[in-house]
Amino acid sequence: MILQVEGISKRFGGLQALSSVTFDLPEGQILGLIGPNGAGKTTLFNVINGIYPPDGGRVIFREKDVTKFKPYHMARLGLARTHQIVRPLNELSVRENVMVGSCFGRESHGLGAATRIADEVLKFVGLDIRADQLANSLNVAQKKRLEMARALASRPYLLLLDEVLAGLNPSEITAILETIRAIRDQGITIIMIEHVMHAIMNISERIIVLDYGEQIAEGTPDQIANNQKVIEAYLGDPKLAERLMEQNNGDTRDS
Repeated sequence: MILQVEGISKRFGGLQALSSVTFDLPEGQILGLIGPNGAGKTTLFNVINGIYPPDGGRVIFREKDVTKFKPYHMARLGLARTHQIVRPLNELSVRENVMVGSCFGRESHGLGAATRIADEVLKFVGLDIRADQLANSLNVAQKKRLEMARALASRPYLLLLDEVLAGLNPSEITAILETIRAIRDQGITIIMIEHVMHAIMNISERIIVLDYGEQIAEGTPDQIANNQKVIEAYLGDPKLAERLMEQNNGDTRDS
């Protein structure tokens, strides 16, 4: 297992943000993380990558207990993430933004190697023609790709994607999903937080559902879409769940 989350709990004052969340993540899998707004999804990411220490439980990454590690430690160990609100370094070029990931990632490259890696990653995510532009000149979809490129330049074993599809149109979503599959095909394990349900159902091999910090379901997309607790807490309408699965099965047949 590349990641083991064991009984993770987190409280903020009187708010129980996470309650004994537990799961194992095999290497090479795409795991979807879904739930209503405020369910604790981003909080779980923040615990896994060291922004918040948990109040209970452990995080094991590549057989090492990393529960007390800071984000920069996790980056050095091979865990990278994107953020729900994109955070480019606006006064730097697109290439320089990606170089930061390489310099402070798992391999700690110098500027020469970081430049070479940045150009390789920018080509991979389709931003190579924007390399010399300032980061703040990019549109939303391009900034999402820049976040992914910066994370990939750190050479991660595990990539946490926080709503990379938010705000994108259907063609942009399709393109990003193709990129995510290509990342997985390079051997990088992925956890995705996402509200675009047809997309997360189609791309994930397994899905975990949180509701008010509680882990209410875990399983394949088919199992999740037919889980009564999930329908009541998140999907709301059983017919919506049926439509999602029809879309998912159709997408699967077409792929």
